[in-house]
Amino acid sequence: MTSTLVTDDIAGQVLLPGAPGYDAARRTWNAMVDHRPRLIVRCASVDDVRSAVRYAREQELEIGVRCGGHSLVGHAVPDDGLMIDLTPFGAAHVDPATRRARAQGGALLGALDAAAQEHGLATTAGNVSHTGVGGLTLGGGMGWLARQYGLTCDNVTAFQMVTAEGDVVRAAEDENPELWWGLRGGGGNFGVVTEFELRLHPVGTRALSVELDFPVESAADAFRGWRDLSADAPRQATFAATVGAGVATLGFVWVGDPEAGHRYAESLRGIGRPAAERIDDLSYLELQTRDDTDQEHAVRRYWKSHYFRELTDAMLDELLAHDPAVVGNLQAHGGAMADVPDDATAFSHRDAAFEYLAATRWTDPAQDADRLELARRAAARFAPFASGAYVNGLSDEGAAGVRRAYSPAKLARLTALKDAWDPQNVFHLNQNIAPSTTASASEGVAPG
Repeated sequence: MTSTLVTDDIAGQVLLPGAPGYDAARRTWNAMVDHRPRLIVRCASVDDVRSAVRYAREQELEIGVRCGGHSLVGHAVPDDGLMIDLTPFGAAHVDPATRRARAQGGALLGALDAAAQEHGLATTAGNVSHTGVGGLTLGGGMGWLARQYGLTCDNVTAFQMVTAEGDVVRAAEDENPELWWGLRGGGGNFGVVTEFELRLHPVGTRALSVELDFPVESAADAFRGWRDLSADAPRQATFAATVGAGVATLGFVWVGDPEAGHRYAESLRGIGRPAAERIDDLSYLELQTRDDTDQEHAVRRYWKSHYFRELTDAMLDELLAHDPAVVGNLQAHGGAMADVPDDATAFSHRDAAFEYLAATRWTDPAQDADRLELARRAAARFAPFASGAYVNGLSDEGAAGVRRAYSPAKLARLTALKDAWDPQNVFHLNQNIAPSTTASASEGVAPG
């Protein structure tokens, strides 16, 4: 079914409600989201994106931009608006000689990783392969390589972007440098990025995962040992911990020489005697896909996050007291992320030592209110210790969350950039940085 409402030069597919493929295209990773766009433009080219933006503006339709569809509140899927679906435009091309990758706007992390690993290369990417390169990168981009090579956004050498006027611009250090600054952590506030040029690194093809399980009631000493060990960890090691369902899992992921990783694992064994131990040699691609979810569209999800500059004993005790229905996650920062000067990119809080996420998932809609409250209550216990928030870890906080994600000086600079590139706030379905002509940023919408 093809819409006659859009220009005839759309090379991709245009879907209206009821058309084959419409429901699949609007489905997101969070089953709480059930938004219904007036039309979906499945873009096959940059020209398709330009046409879709111009048409949406002519018809005064809200624009959502979809890649991986991992926005918790479904920002990519506008109710009664126009959804720009970039997923058909999702190739990743690698030049091993220059160690550069070009990822189209709809590329998923799995496509980027697979193309780069053919040559033993990679760049920092998230932990779930069906995440979109675009959403991850524009918000910063944390992953298992970040302590060695910086955030994903630190490795972007150039962006191609479609503006609110439907024009195509390039942003790099030597061309539109202020836009290049803002796109590295400022989210999807300034346009639709249709290509990312990324720096790659020779990481090899092997990885190691080390996990020790402790019952929560006897995990306090081990947790403190894990924290203390993480403070001086080699950059190849990214310490991670989860607490949920009565178990504290403490460990790290190592990307580098596996033998060196195994030797380093001996130091972790000194934190205590676990109930279970897993030391897994993995390919890098196995590491990058092990957290993928087969039930990705059937599960209802909610989370809250914080950044911490330190982990005190009191904070660890609070984490061990989590409601078992909420999983508390910690992932170490530092290393190369902290080497980058704070004002070099829009991404903030490079002084964070850990990111914390309180997450819950379920399948019964009748549990929605209870599950949201549990996650909010868990995260609220850590608010006094928080130093800020990761913009990609925000959920439904709206303007208050945006203020936690950026320093006042950076938010002022991002607002000026918004004034320059999108003064009418065409791209507002995101963690929105409103132009100065708008009284306040959008407060966001609740899932559903």
